[in-house]
Amino acid sequence: MNVSLLDGWFPWGVQLAAGAVLLLVIGWRDRRWRLRRAPVALVVAVLLTLLADLLVVRVEGVTDPLPVALWVWAGAALTALTVLVVGWRGARWWRRALAPIAALLAVLAGANALNAATGYFPTVDDAIGELSGSPLPQQVTLDQLGSLTGKTTTGRIVEVDIPDTASGFAHRQELVYLPPAWFRSKARPKLPVLEMIGGEYSAPDNWVRAGNAVQTADAYAAQHGGFAPVLVFADATGGFRVDTECVDGPGGKSEDHLVKDIPPYIEKTFGTATDPHKWGVAGWSMGGTCAVDLAVEHPNVFTHFEDISGDLGPNTGDKQQTIDQLYGGDAAAWAAHDPMTVLEHHAKYRNVSGWFESGDQEARQTAQAKQLDQAARKDGIASRQTVEPGKHVWQFASTAFAQALPWLAQQLGTPGPHVNPAPAKA
Repeated sequence: MNVSLLDGWFPWGVQLAAGAVLLLVIGWRDRRWRLRRAPVALVVAVLLTLLADLLVVRVEGVTDPLPVALWVWAGAALTALTVLVVGWRGARWWRRALAPIAALLAVLAGANALNAATGYFPTVDDAIGELSGSPLPQQVTLDQLGSLTGKTTTGRIVEVDIPDTASGFAHRQELVYLPPAWFRSKARPKLPVLEMIGGEYSAPDNWVRAGNAVQTADAYAAQHGGFAPVLVFADATGGFRVDTECVDGPGGKSEDHLVKDIPPYIEKTFGTATDPHKWGVAGWSMGGTCAVDLAVEHPNVFTHFEDISGDLGPNTGDKQQTIDQLYGGDAAAWAAHDPMTVLEHHAKYRNVSGWFESGDQEARQTAQAKQLDQAARKDGIASRQTVEPGKHVWQFASTAFAQALPWLAQQLGTPGPHVNPAPAKA
């Protein structure tokens, strides 16, 4: 099932099939159909599509722009259904039978248009795997860890249920990547740790399935004697439709979970480093925003970060909407979690470093990263900014993490031979 959902024959095939079946459903029919009933069906479908757009923005609170193709195919699906209703009388049986099929194909084409705009599911196998909850490649259980030897040349992923003792945050199962060096039982090193955070609509395994983080870490380990940071694929939202922006608020105490629940559990369960200078956080989109925010607010926990295509600060719209929705109307809480405000009032940071990366098709993120980079440098953080070819999709996040990992590993004090990373591009 390793068929691409992002390009190639499958996306085009679904779109062509949806369009062809829809045309058959509409048909030429008689004069009355062409001049009266079909136009009515089309107008109703357009109005319903506009209503759906309004509900998504106003009711669901989706603030990020959605691809035009999504609404085109949503309109196509609604057209098939309105044509079925308006043209029921006098329609041949096969037109009636094809209408639901046309609607389903259009929904599939629209869903994949949204997927292509974000890159969450690169292949059919990735989509099936995540939606069905099937195990990931290289995944083992906690009980199986003891049976693995130091001869392994690849790391392993283990699913963990981290207690929410400090936060009470209702999170999903999380994942931990252990590099080959962890399995050297005679002298298990206290490896550094990176918390990995995904986007707003995310699951903990997105960094594995879409972000290729495990392949990236394994490739790094292969060149560094089996050593790489331990990666913790954290759940910062608790649900696919929940937007916490990694702060404590109406959506739950996400911040406390990331700061107070995860580090003690990882240190105790896997014997990792406890020094905050050996802990970092990396993220894409919302996760990138979280990475900066967590590092500047909690340098006693995380002293290194990578912000990939993040925002200027946690947000769910404009400032007032953010204060209301994320902080329950508490303006002081907004200021305490706004990185620019925190940097302005914080004492000079020591031994904290950061990497900002955005795509050349992400004008807003690039401009905001520049602001954060300048403010961070002014306050003592050894930060850098780079802009590379790409847009706001998981595939860019994958490339950005691969580019920054050697630098992150060096900052974290990962054992093994190191080569100085190339300087970032401004």
